[in-house]
Formats: sequence, structure tokens, C-alpha cells
Amino acid sequence: MSLFDVTFDQLAMAIMTTIAIREVMIVTLPDHIAGPGGWLIDTAVGDRV
Repeated sequence: MSLFDVTFDQLAMAIMTTIAIREVMIVTLPDHIAGPGGWLIDTAVGDRV
């Protein structure tokens, strides 16, 4: 399989899957891991001015 064999549908599905997994992680993991100030996913990054 080469890079040129990847279709738009496959790329879109990979992006949507990544976003879905991230959202599940934010909901299920404790805040010190995935939350405001979390080391894996910091949800407060956009709040800082």
C-alpha cells in the first residue's frame, strides 16, 4: 500500500476516529491526566490569555 492508495474517505474516518477517542479520554480519565492542567490532554490550553 502506497501513500497514493489512501482515499479521502479513509483519511476522514481516521480523523473522526482520533477525535472520538480524544473525547472519550477527556470524559473518562481523571482531571490530572485529561482535564484542566492535565499532563496528557490539557483542556485549559485555549483558556489562557
